[in-house]
Amino acid sequence: MPAVPARPLARSLRAASEIPPSLISLAEVSRWAYLDTERLPPSMKLFVGVTNNEWFRFLAERNPDEVNFWRPRSQSDFKALKAGDIFLFKLHSPLDFIAGGGVFVSHRFLPLSLAWQAFGEKNGVPDYDAFERRILEHRKPTELVRQLGCTILVEPFFWPRELWIPVPSDWSKNIVTGKSYPVSPPIGAALWTDVRARIEGGVPSPLAASVAEVPDRYGAPVTIRQRLGQGAFRVEVTDAYARRCAITGEKTLPALEAGHIRPYAKNGPHEIRNGLLLRSDLHNLFDQGYLTVTLDFHVEVSRRIREEFENGRDYYALHGQPLAVLPKHEDARPAPEFLEWHHGIYKG
Repeated sequence: MPAVPARPLARSLRAASEIPPSLISLAEVSRWAYLDTERLPPSMKLFVGVTNNEWFRFLAERNPDEVNFWRPRSQSDFKALKAGDIFLFKLHSPLDFIAGGGVFVSHRFLPLSLAWQAFGEKNGVPDYDAFERRILEHRKPTELVRQLGCTILVEPFFWPRELWIPVPSDWSKNIVTGKSYPVSPPIGAALWTDVRARIEGGVPSPLAASVAEVPDRYGAPVTIRQRLGQGAFRVEVTDAYARRCAITGEKTLPALEAGHIRPYAKNGPHEIRNGLLLRSDLHNLFDQGYLTVTLDFHVEVSRRIREEFENGRDYYALHGQPLAVLPKHEDARPAPEFLEWHHGIYKG
C-alpha cells in the first residue's frame, strides 16, 4: 500500500453535536463529516457493508481520494446512512474482518458510462472493459443498460492486515449486503471505539491528511469538513441539475459536463454550489469567459464571440435568458461568491 504521511487527527476534531441538525444546510451536509471523538450526534450511524475482496485489494494498492462502492444487482435505494456517516468495508468470508471504510456522500443510480467517466479506476477496476466484465458476472448482457447502484464515498481508508477489526459480535453469516449500527452502547459504541482508535492513532489515510489540512483551506474548523473528490463532485452536480444542462435544458447525458464556476486550480472547491451542469460547448465558453451567469441566474454572452470569431448567433439567442434548470434546493444553487469571481474573468 502506498505510504501516506500520518497526520495528527485528534486536535482537528470538534464537537459536532453543538450544531443543531436543523441548522445544517443540504449543501453543508453533503460535504461535512461528523466524527467528534467524545460527543457524537445521536443520529450518527456506521454501516458495515459486505465488500468484494478484489475491489478492496485493487483500491488499497492505489489509496484514492474517493471510491464508488457499486452493487451490480441493486435496484433499491440505500437509506441506511446520511451524508457524513461512515461506511465500513467488511471483506467476504472467510475474511470476516472490517478492513477500512470511507465517508458516505450519497447513493445514486448511474449509467455505466457516467459511473466510469466520473470515477475511472476508483470503481475498483483498471479499465472500462474490466468494469463491464465484472458487472456481467452478475447480470445478463441485455441488462447492461440498467443503471448501476453506486454508493459514493470520499476520504476512504484502507488498513493493513494487522489492524483489521473482527466483525461485531451480532454479525450473522446470512447477511448479504450489510448491517447498520447506531453509535451507541454496547455494539455500535465498541465498533466506533475501534474505528476511532485507528484514525486517531495516525494510521495513514486520506481522511487523516484531509482533516489536518482543513485550516489551510477553510479557516478554523468547528467540525471535520468532508471534501468531495472530482468524481463525487461530478455526480452530485449532475443530479442536482436533474441531469439537464443548466442553460439549455439539454438532457443528452454524454453531451453534459459538470463544471466549476471557480476552478479548483484557482481555489474553487468541489462543492455543488460551485458547480454548473453545462453542455460541453457552453462549458468551454464559460471556462474561457465568453459567457457567464448573473447573480439572479440569467445568462450573459460576451460580444467578443462575434468580434473574435465572426459568429455566435446561436449563443447570442441565449443572452439575457434565465437558467433553464436550477437545483431544487437553494443551498445547492450557484453561490454569489463564486459567480462574482467568474464575473471577474468574463470578457464582457
